[in-house]
Amino acid sequence: MKSQDVRKQFLDFFASKGHLIVPSAPIVLKDDPTLMFNNSGMAQFKEYFLGNGTPKSTRIADTQKCLRVSGKHNDLEDVGFDTYHHTMFEMLGNWSFGDYFKKEAITWAWELLTEVYKIPKENLYVSVFEGNPEENVPFDREAWDIWKGLIDEDRIILGNKKDNFWEMGDQGPCGPCSEIHVDIRSAEEKALVSGKSLVNNDHPQVVEIWNNVFMEFNRKADGSLEKLPAKHVDTGMGFERLCMALQGKTSNYDTDVFTPLIEKVEQITGLKYTLNEVLNNSEEQNKTNIAIRVVVDHVRAVAFAIADGQLPSNTGAGYVIRRILRRAIRYGFTFLNTKEPFINQLVAVLAKQMGEFFPEIKSQEQLVTNVIREEEASFLRTLDQGLQLLDKVIEEEKAFPSEGLGRISGTKAFELYDTFGFPIDLTALILKEKGLELDEAGFNTAMQAQKNRSRAASELSTEDWSVLIPGNVETFVGYDQSESDVKITRIRKIDSKKDGILYQIVLDNTPFYPEGGGQVGDKGTLVSANETIEIIDTKKENNLILHFTKQLPENINAGFVAKVNQDLRSLSSRNHSATHLMHQALRSILGTHVEQKGSLVNPNYLRFDFSHFAKMTETELQQVEDFVNARIQEQLQLVERRNIPFAQAVQEGAMALFGEKYGDEVRAIKFGESMELCGGIHVKNTAEIWHFKIVSEGAVAAGIRRIEAITSEAVKAHFASYENTLNEVKTALKNPQDILKAVHSMQEENAKLTKQIEALVKDKVKNLKASLIAEIQEINGVQFLAKQVDLNAEGAKDLAYELGNLGNNVFLVLATAEEEKPMLTCYVSKELVAEKNLNAGQVVRELGKFIQGGGGGQPFFATAGGKNVAGIQQALENAIEFVK
Repeated sequence: MKSQDVRKQFLDFFASKGHLIVPSAPIVLKDDPTLMFNNSGMAQFKEYFLGNGTPKSTRIADTQKCLRVSGKHNDLEDVGFDTYHHTMFEMLGNWSFGDYFKKEAITWAWELLTEVYKIPKENLYVSVFEGNPEENVPFDREAWDIWKGLIDEDRIILGNKKDNFWEMGDQGPCGPCSEIHVDIRSAEEKALVSGKSLVNNDHPQVVEIWNNVFMEFNRKADGSLEKLPAKHVDTGMGFERLCMALQGKTSNYDTDVFTPLIEKVEQITGLKYTLNEVLNNSEEQNKTNIAIRVVVDHVRAVAFAIADGQLPSNTGAGYVIRRILRRAIRYGFTFLNTKEPFINQLVAVLAKQMGEFFPEIKSQEQLVTNVIREEEASFLRTLDQGLQLLDKVIEEEKAFPSEGLGRISGTKAFELYDTFGFPIDLTALILKEKGLELDEAGFNTAMQAQKNRSRAASELSTEDWSVLIPGNVETFVGYDQSESDVKITRIRKIDSKKDGILYQIVLDNTPFYPEGGGQVGDKGTLVSANETIEIIDTKKENNLILHFTKQLPENINAGFVAKVNQDLRSLSSRNHSATHLMHQALRSILGTHVEQKGSLVNPNYLRFDFSHFAKMTETELQQVEDFVNARIQEQLQLVERRNIPFAQAVQEGAMALFGEKYGDEVRAIKFGESMELCGGIHVKNTAEIWHFKIVSEGAVAAGIRRIEAITSEAVKAHFASYENTLNEVKTALKNPQDILKAVHSMQEENAKLTKQIEALVKDKVKNLKASLIAEIQEINGVQFLAKQVDLNAEGAKDLAYELGNLGNNVFLVLATAEEEKPMLTCYVSKELVAEKNLNAGQVVRELGKFIQGGGGGQPFFATAGGKNVAGIQQALENAIEFVK
């Protein structure tokens, strides 16, 4: 059975059971600060389990793109080494929100697996929760009895809290679960060892395929459990593992989910992947297999994340995506001998394979390919640079062994890893090939210290909600009001190392816009008869609008007036509306291939990322500015349409962005011909924007450009600053009639003076050379000189080369202190580098310590800068030690 049919039959089956089939949510989460990525099928439904929203149906089924590479659910380091863990995977799921419970969930699961998919019953095992007396959670007798009517009792296994009690996180909805495991071993293997003993023991052919979670509890901050107001069902079946079982394979990677990608890697590299069944692989072949599995798994995760709007970067979710991709690149580099970008070529295979069900990967194929290609090229350059740096470390350690002969410092290896992204396993491999050893304990100590610093910086504790008004449904009134009479419905205390103690407040209704769609959250105040509380930020989490404050009101039950800081909101709204107009301008001037790929809108400026293949010209940037300012001059009225059907809005021309999660009903914002789906705050008329000015344009990633721009008050300040600067320049030039002519004249004069100085320095070098020859000493067959000279850095270099031409055994250290900035210049004849193992780079690094600095260069010439002029003499005195 092909994988496409497996997916279709699952959805058709649950549609026949009255389930609404919904699309996968984006793999990248944008409205849940507790998660970077969708790491399970239930993530997009959290608000319903928490009682903060009402689902479109009490029965839902879907297949969800999931990513598990960080936090509690982290499978990254297992990927490639076994045959059933993945970074990105599909989770087939059926959901009941207060509707059916254990009986239906279990019997339907059994019916689908044994009657529709026709998995032999003798290949299946199930587990139920054994209970936990400490938390007063009993043995799941109900699930046991239901299973007894479907499967032999000796195939039912009791599971502990670790295996059979599912929790979303440290806090939140949870409950006992009943897993279904499949045994796909051969008959001979089954005769030798019972599959029952292999369940939950990491056997590659006895694996969990389906988990039925019965959500009945809420885990509180103190660890205790309380009953949820309603019982829910949350199920998840691993699509890739199910395909393995149905296609008669013993590895997920041998199914048609992965084989097209593997075949493409084989074609590119000329290497072969052996099926998992093949025994007695050589060590070399096993390394090849692991590397290919890493590459084909990771390209899926990276490609879908980029298609959903998350570009690789150095922070947050972008860093995770970059880390996954770099892991794939280095496995290819090390074990598949790929020294050129190649992973990007797999995107076309992926788009063809999955584009019908996940259209975003097809429509974004070119962008995803470009971004991955550029990331590959960049990291391969990093690897090349890292190899050179590692060679330097090896040479240094040989000359100045800090860890004993043949042992390389773990601290220095960590510097390569942390500063340059050079993989530690690659460092260890290269050292082994050179007969050297890595101080792994030192590396691990440095790594742990960094993790401790990072953990301490991000440490956060969150208390439970204190509910003041139960059952209240929060209403957002911010599109029409900036003030509103409100009551506090719930509060929660959070304590973080970064921000200290804060409180989150939820109101019965609110005019405060929560951060979303690129626009920052509103700030403002809560005002009662007796006090004013400052709201410092507003965010959304699981359908709740959270108002952040550093202090709680003395009387939390009082009535308040919620007041948005209208000045800040007005500035943000101008920038947000200008973003829409700029998007329209870019599509009009550059072409309809332009699509928004990210944005930031705050009171100070706007930032807009978009797909485009080339740097914009000055003419194009001016055309965009002119286009937007023309729309401002037209004084276009805002046309806002709320709660219109998504399909209708798109049909009428509204721009919908990939990676955004839209409901059945949406809000459309229209200014003239610009129409976009948007939940943000906008001006009533484009005239409020006043003026639009682009301040920068540049690349973010391959095929992605970024514009930063300003409007209204920021433009006025921008022009005022330029005028002030111009006046200061004019005064400095003694108020010439023609400022530009005066500047050109000054440049010409400066060029003439520079040439004169260069000529004088050359003459000075010649004179110094003649006088210094007499000061050269011969020590152990080396012509040695260490001297401070009155030259600039370039002059010292020229002098070093002039003196170096005196013979093939010259060793010089020259010091300069131009403008109180000490500089050491070292020259070593190439013959001395070869014969005496002298290295100018090592010399200046050691002597640079005396001037509180450092540097480097080539073995025959290097320089070091510092900040301690007083240390020059000591550096020169110690230079002789290298030739003694």
